[in-house]
Amino acid sequence: MDVTTNNTKSKVNIRLLVGTGMLSGLAFVLQYLEFPIPIMPGFIKFDFSDLPALIGAFAYGPLAGVIVEFIKNLLHCTVTQSFTVGELSNFILGAVFTATAGLIYKKNKSKKGAIIGALVGSVVMGIISFPSNLFIVYPAYTKFMPMEAIIGAYSELLPSVGKLWQALLIFNVPFTIVKGLISTLITVLVYKRLSPVLKGRG
Repeated sequence: MDVTTNNTKSKVNIRLLVGTGMLSGLAFVLQYLEFPIPIMPGFIKFDFSDLPALIGAFAYGPLAGVIVEFIKNLLHCTVTQSFTVGELSNFILGAVFTATAGLIYKKNKSKKGAIIGALVGSVVMGIISFPSNLFIVYPAYTKFMPMEAIIGAYSELLPSVGKLWQALLIFNVPFTIVKGLISTLITVLVYKRLSPVLKGRG
């Protein structure tokens, strides 16, 4: 019995390592394929890299989602154009998103639980984006780009924006929530088909 149990645990651990590694690699590729959004400043890009992390959080647990976020950003540091500041922001928000969604899904492993978890995760990620950008990310950016230039990029889109906190509330918070919602929609559509493969039942 002990041998059987140990073999089962070993298979689960190997599956977890392989699955997390594959999802991290996919997340890195998707993060590399980023593109600008016309209604956002040029230094803010959109990508689908949170999608594999969210799938990992559902398949293997919230910690796996955070690990995928960490590995993909660590890899992306090798090709970064933001002096790792963008990767720091992506990790903070992605970890919040996947951990929140994964924790809720862990308590209610159903399609409804996944949807609720991802929706709540999207909103929480959007809320956290405000203080993280205001106190951590953008102050770090000012070492490479003056705050006047940062706010100016927002002012070009909306002249009434004159403060960083205004820019974050008007642009970044909604953008972050929508980004999470898009990942949620795609995950809901594909997770049922991917789950057996990720868990070794396909």
